[in-house]
Amino acid sequence: MSTHHPSHRHPVYAHAVGRPDVPPCGMPARFRTDIAYFLTPTDAGEAKLPLGEYKIDPANVQEWLDTGVLSLVSPLDATHATEVEISEDQERFVHWLRDHLVDRVRVE
Repeated sequence: MSTHHPSHRHPVYAHAVGRPDVPPCGMPARFRTDIAYFLTPTDAGEAKLPLGEYKIDPANVQEWLDTGVLSLVSPLDATHATEVEISEDQERFVHWLRDHLVDRVRVE
């Protein structure tokens, strides 16, 4: 009998929206919250994306790879950002974004 929690066996997958040619990127379960660090806010005039889909600015992807850090803005204090080193899993995700030129992601 396995002692592992079922969610540990089934990682989360990032899929390139509208790109069936791109293999999904498997991520740990915590990526469901980590994805927020990579999002590009939608503009006021843009249609809202479906639940679970996210827009990512390709210009940011190269910056994350060059610096190895994410700049996190607190929802409580938008004037101050904190820089956090990218984890190995997050770095793999960013490489996946760059290698496949992905700018829209669905997480499931």
